[in-house]
Amino acid sequence: MYKKWFGFLLRRRIVVAFLLLIQIAVMVVLLLYRSENSWIFNGLMTAISVIVAVRIIANRTKGAYKLTWVFQILLFPIFGGLFYLLFQFQMSKMKYNKRINHYKYISEPLYLLPGNLYLSETHLQRKYLPQMNYLQKFAGFPVYTHTRTQYLSSGEEKFKAMLLELEKAEHYIFLEYFIIESGIMWDSILKILKAKAAQGIDVRLIYDDVGCLFLLPKDYPTQLEAYGIKCIAFNRFNPLFSAKQNNRDHRKICVVDGKVAITGGVNLADEYINHIEKYGHWKDAAILLEGHGAWSFTLIFLEMWYLASNTEENYTAFYPWKAEKCQVQNDGLVQPYSDSPLDDENVGEHVYLQIINNAKDYVYINTPYLIIDDSMVSALCLAAKSGVDVRIVTPNKYDKRIVHVTTRSYYRELIKAGVKIYEYTNGFNHGKTFVSDHCVATVGTTNLDFRSLYLHFECGVLLFDNSAIHDIYEDFIKTLEISRLVKEDDYTGNILLNLAQDFLRVFAPLM
Repeated sequence: MYKKWFGFLLRRRIVVAFLLLIQIAVMVVLLLYRSENSWIFNGLMTAISVIVAVRIIANRTKGAYKLTWVFQILLFPIFGGLFYLLFQFQMSKMKYNKRINHYKYISEPLYLLPGNLYLSETHLQRKYLPQMNYLQKFAGFPVYTHTRTQYLSSGEEKFKAMLLELEKAEHYIFLEYFIIESGIMWDSILKILKAKAAQGIDVRLIYDDVGCLFLLPKDYPTQLEAYGIKCIAFNRFNPLFSAKQNNRDHRKICVVDGKVAITGGVNLADEYINHIEKYGHWKDAAILLEGHGAWSFTLIFLEMWYLASNTEENYTAFYPWKAEKCQVQNDGLVQPYSDSPLDDENVGEHVYLQIINNAKDYVYINTPYLIIDDSMVSALCLAAKSGVDVRIVTPNKYDKRIVHVTTRSYYRELIKAGVKIYEYTNGFNHGKTFVSDHCVATVGTTNLDFRSLYLHFECGVLLFDNSAIHDIYEDFIKTLEISRLVKEDDYTGNILLNLAQDFLRVFAPLM
């Protein structure tokens, strides 16, 4: 079976690469040939580039994006504008926006089924008012109490907790992941899913097709449906330059019966639990919610299911506390949230910026990538210059060399402002956590890079005065012990390296 699977995946990889190379070759030959022999074609393509450049500058978007695309058009005036159009129009936004707006209209009151705590909690917790207000009143994600939290400081802890919760499922299991790969982790989970589906439990899976492009066969949804598991491969990859490949589902969500939810950086593959080693020890983070907060993740999952399937359901039927009250005791406040590239609201980025801007004593950050725009750089530098202890841990061992070199290009400016940068020396640090002042933290799926902040579907949970915050802080301090403090001298002496890094930063929004 595995030999057959491997052969299928290998053939798929070869076919995809071959089709892409053909398209690149045809495009380059066509454009170069016509650019040399047709002044009409040259003039038309140059006009398109000029119009596109003006449009880019006029758009309300990130300055780094504007700089990248205008620079690219200056380099390639004949077909730079065409390349932008091919890259930019990746999804049918009208179709998907219509679905999302319809779902939000239906789901907005459902998020408040446990009750609306906004007025009472913001009255008691005035210092958190801006953050709570933004997420609930503008982004649509309420504040919850009656939620137990458990911080999971590794993929191994997440895997163990996930297996225990899946075994308890009585009504439904919802899974949404960027990467799934056959191995100890996924095979153990799949065994439980098959058994639960055989019992009549509603089991659903969404995985990102590009994230799993070379890991799962194309007909994997059909295979799972034979076991009674409903499955969707999100945003199917099409090896043509005209299609919707840019916006990926980078979320990691596990929901059991609407009562328990798990999110964070851990995908369902063996490197995340260190059963196999790719880049040294894999350091990651996740968080478990039990109680009212888990209901929010149920609706977040169902939104993506509706977006991908266009199938409307009776969403109220999934609410778990219709006949009985939730017995989970209060443990601070939680605000689960999600982010979508289909609107102009960068929820994940705003959560991060508010934590940085509101920090009084410290803000500690774990991120695998540090490729950020001017607003994030300014916020981090201003906090450090204002006396806030700002520390960031990135990996020492990389999974993508160019991305890692670009990450290091930001060190000089941040360190000069007083930000302390550490590199995790034991392997690859894949966690996405912020913790500040022993009272606020977030754990989720959003990296500090352009794709995660602006182009992907992401999610996370914001915590206030919660017991998990102490565990997140302690885990960060332990991580520092096996991390190297980066000095300014480490990245200021090599002029050629600095020039290369500066050049790569121009293209950072495309990474």
